[in-house]
Amino acid sequence: MNLPEPKNLPYKTLLADIEKGLIKIPQFQREYVWSLERAANLIDSILKGYPIGTFITWKTKETLRVVKDLGNVSLPPVPDGDFAEYVLDGQQRLTSLFCALKGLTIKRGSKQDDFSKIYINLKATYEEQIVTIDISNLEEKSFISLTDLINASFITLSSYDPKFHTRLAEYQQTILGYNFSLIEVKEASIDVATEIFTRINVGGKPLSLFEIMVAKTYDSTQKFDLSEKYENLIKSLKKVEYDTISDATVLQIVSLLLSKECSRKHILHLNKNDFIAIWDKVVIAIEAAVDYFRSYYRIPVSKLLPYNSLLAPFAYFFYYHKDKPLEQKQKLLEDFFWRVSLGGRYSSAVESKLAQDIKKIDHILNEKLPVYDWSIDTSPEFIRKNGNFNAGRSYIKALLCILAYQRPVSFIDGAIVHISNNWLQRANSKNYHHFFPKAYLNKLNIFENQSNHIANITIVDDFLNKRKIGAKAPSEYMTTFQKQNSSLDDHMQTHLIHLNESGIFENDYELFITRRCNIFSQEISKRLLLTDNDTLDSQPLSIDEMDPEIENGGYVFTD
Repeated sequence: MNLPEPKNLPYKTLLADIEKGLIKIPQFQREYVWSLERAANLIDSILKGYPIGTFITWKTKETLRVVKDLGNVSLPPVPDGDFAEYVLDGQQRLTSLFCALKGLTIKRGSKQDDFSKIYINLKATYEEQIVTIDISNLEEKSFISLTDLINASFITLSSYDPKFHTRLAEYQQTILGYNFSLIEVKEASIDVATEIFTRINVGGKPLSLFEIMVAKTYDSTQKFDLSEKYENLIKSLKKVEYDTISDATVLQIVSLLLSKECSRKHILHLNKNDFIAIWDKVVIAIEAAVDYFRSYYRIPVSKLLPYNSLLAPFAYFFYYHKDKPLEQKQKLLEDFFWRVSLGGRYSSAVESKLAQDIKKIDHILNEKLPVYDWSIDTSPEFIRKNGNFNAGRSYIKALLCILAYQRPVSFIDGAIVHISNNWLQRANSKNYHHFFPKAYLNKLNIFENQSNHIANITIVDDFLNKRKIGAKAPSEYMTTFQKQNSSLDDHMQTHLIHLNESGIFENDYELFITRRCNIFSQEISKRLLLTDNDTLDSQPLSIDEMDPEIENGGYVFTD
């Protein structure tokens, strides 16, 4: 890499290079947000000779995804074979200058800013604001628009009062002769260029890995735009309510398939053409994995997945296995899913663990049992100890997946309870119902540390929770439902509750929790290929393993 080189660009050269497509704003930059007033202040600084900062650009022949339009001006592509200078620092200032000096109109949402309405107050002194957007109190011919000043002929300027002539000429020459300071980083790699950008913008939002890869993989010839491709994937997944899968997970899947690693370093060094070539097959593998989660594990929405990252090993599997797994492969995959979910596997060091786990998937593809260096305690006692309800914890999500697998129905009429990402995102959701309501248990001096437990949770519809149950004792509201619903015994089975064996009509909370933990234990055991390492007296999960998955957020749901 060549050392950064300082240079000066005159006003005309700067504008000409932008208009020729030689100076570009990469798409990973944030949107243009400066107001008309702030742009006017920038011009004011130029007229007064104040420094406006240095622009930093990256000179390269790489083709990145860039801003194609500024207001009503379409910017041409970089000429074939030529270098482009991508703005790493100074986007807001550079865009403001271009818009103001060209008099463009910028549309942002429903609002339009007309940059031709920036004016020079010819009466203002050096100590006052010279450039303004408010001329309501200025006399006619005591101001001139910035664009008129730049483009005005001698005849136009002479039409102003002679007392302004010197000032008009001075202002015009100041702008036309202004040298903009620029530092050029020549022919560095994209990860170096984006590292420079990130360090410069240390006070702002750092670039995400996805934003860098959008820039790096853009290819106009192959019509590949990762941002658009990802949006299309999410639109497709939204139809089946799996649209909360992160862009980071998608990048990890591509990297695992191309290099069997998925760290930031490995993703940044993926070959652009290899990335583009594999994309369509990756999408098919992701969609196959999602379909498997929904159909075989009956996980209806992505917010219930214990980890977004689970999609990576499963997409890897379906990339190499085009059909649904049967018999041994099916059992091995299921065992893997529940070991990861119940074992807090991806609560830390996700990238290295994913790289390890695709080797396990390779074993499964060959119908061999992988070796696991962690065990699962299936005992009711372990569930009792570790069942504090927080719907962001992977362990709790795994148990919620077991509840969702039963396809729970309404206590009232057996109607299927709809589970959606939308209500799972709400911290005050009423769809998670404490079967023994917390308000009722409080009266018995059984407080949240005991009442807020996964074994006391059922998935119900909002209407049932709000209007029909409230803070009533289970014996009271279930007796009412028994009279209304002749199939209540069967319907409660979909909640893993045996109506007449769980102390419900005696309001026996201890018996209810004990029986339900036993049922959860049985359900977990059915899903695992238990080994001698899976003892019934394993240590409780560590604090790290019990933490909510950060990207999904942790929500405590209350009645």
